[in-house]
Amino acid sequence: MVNEFQLPRELLARYDQVGPRYTSYPTAPEWSNEFGHQAAYRALADNARQRAGVPLSIYVHLPFCSRLCYYCGCNIKLARPGDALVERYLEALEREVALVAAGIDTTRPVVQLHWGGGTPTHLSVRQLERLYKVLRQHFNFAPGAEISLEIHPRVTTAEQINTLASLGFQRISMGVQDFDPVVQKAVNRLQPFEATRDLIALCQRAGFLSCNLDLMYGLPGQSVKGFARTLQQVATIRPDRIALFNYAHLPAIFPHQRRLKELPGAELKLELFEMAIAAWVNQGYCYLGMDHFALPDNELVKARRARTLRRNFMGYTTCAASDLLAFGMSAISDLASAYYQNERNLSAYLAAVFAGQLPVQRGKLLTADDRLRRAVIYALICHGYLAKAEIEHEFQLSFDTTFAPELAELEPLVADGLLECWPAYLEVTPRGQLLIRNICMIFDAYLRGRSPSDRPFSRTI
Repeated sequence: MVNEFQLPRELLARYDQVGPRYTSYPTAPEWSNEFGHQAAYRALADNARQRAGVPLSIYVHLPFCSRLCYYCGCNIKLARPGDALVERYLEALEREVALVAAGIDTTRPVVQLHWGGGTPTHLSVRQLERLYKVLRQHFNFAPGAEISLEIHPRVTTAEQINTLASLGFQRISMGVQDFDPVVQKAVNRLQPFEATRDLIALCQRAGFLSCNLDLMYGLPGQSVKGFARTLQQVATIRPDRIALFNYAHLPAIFPHQRRLKELPGAELKLELFEMAIAAWVNQGYCYLGMDHFALPDNELVKARRARTLRRNFMGYTTCAASDLLAFGMSAISDLASAYYQNERNLSAYLAAVFAGQLPVQRGKLLTADDRLRRAVIYALICHGYLAKAEIEHEFQLSFDTTFAPELAELEPLVADGLLECWPAYLEVTPRGQLLIRNICMIFDAYLRGRSPSDRPFSRTI
C-alpha cells in the first residue's frame, strides 16, 4: 500500500513544473484590481439573494508576529505585544465586520470560524475576548460550529489557552515545519519539540478536541536523517490532522525569502515527501491528497469518502456548502460566484475601513466557464474522483465533448499511471495524488498560452 504513493524518478523532469495550489479557481493572479469596494457590495447583495439560508464560514486574519520566519509566505506585520497598532487593527476589524454584516442576512448559520495569521495568540487575553465578542454580536453561530485558530508556543500562555477554551474554541493548528535544530536556525523559527508537545498537552487538558500540525519540506538544511527524526517526534504527539506543505520559494514576492540558501533539489524533496507519506500511512493516517493527512475517524476523512470535502483558502474543509466571509488585511472572501481580497498593505487596509468602505484590493466575478472548471478541479483535488454525469447534470453539457482537448492532454498522464480515464468517470491513482496539481492544471483555462516564466506559482514537486 505504501509503495503505491511513490513516483518513478524518471518522471521528475517531466512533472517538476510551477503551478497553482488551487485554493481557488480562477486563481488569485487572474483577479482584477478594478474590482473594488462597490463591486464587493454588489457581490454581497447578490450572495444574499442567491444563497439565502446557505451556511457561512468566517476567517479572520491577525497578521501580527514578534519574529519573522524566513520561509513565510503569509501577509504579516512585526509588532511587539501591547503595541498600539494592534488595538487600532482590532478597531478596524470591528468596523469591517459591521460593514459586511449590514449587507448580508446575519441569521444564516455560521458553521466554521478560523483565526489565522500571523500569530493570533499575539493578542492579549482581553483582545482575544474582545474580537470573539464582536463576531458573536453580529453573526449567528450554529450549535457545534467548528471554531479554530493557529497558535505558536513562543507566545501562547496557559491563560490564553484557558480563555480560548472558555469562549468555545475546540481546534488548534500549529506550525512546526521541522523539529531539526539545523533547519530551525536556517529559517529563523526556533521551536523545540518539547515546547510544542507541552503546549498541545495543555490544550488537551483545557478541552480542545482537535490538533493539526503543519510541516514543510524543501527547506534549507533538511536531510533524510533529520526529517526522519522529525517524523518520529510527530508520531509521539499523534495529532489528528497533519498538513505537509511544499515550501513555496517566491523571493520576487517575498523578499525575505532571499535569506534562504541551498534549497533541496526536486529529488530530495520528493524523497522527504514519500518518507512522510509512508510513515503516516503506516501509523494509520489517511492521505487525503495534495498536502493533508488525517486519522480515519476525523471529519476530513469522512468528508472525502462521502465526496463532500471542500478546498478553500484555509486548506481542506468539511464545510462544502458554506460561503466564506474573510476579515482583515489580505483576507479573501469566497461568495460562490465571486472572490474578493482585502488590501494587503496594512496602511491601505486601515485607511479604507476608517473611511467607511470595504477594504477591497481586487476580486473576480466568476463566468459560467469559471464555475464549470472550478467544479472539475475541485472534484479532482478534493475527492480524487470525478463522475462525468454529475458535471453533465449540473451544467447541462456533454463532458467528453466539452473537454475533448483536455481529455487528449490527459493521455500521457494516464500512460504514466497518474490517472484512470473511464467512460463514466476519472479517478486519480495513488501515484497521481503526488502530482494532483499537474492533473488539475490541464483543466485550467488561464494557463493556456502562458509560459511557465509567467506563472507566479511554486513548483509542484
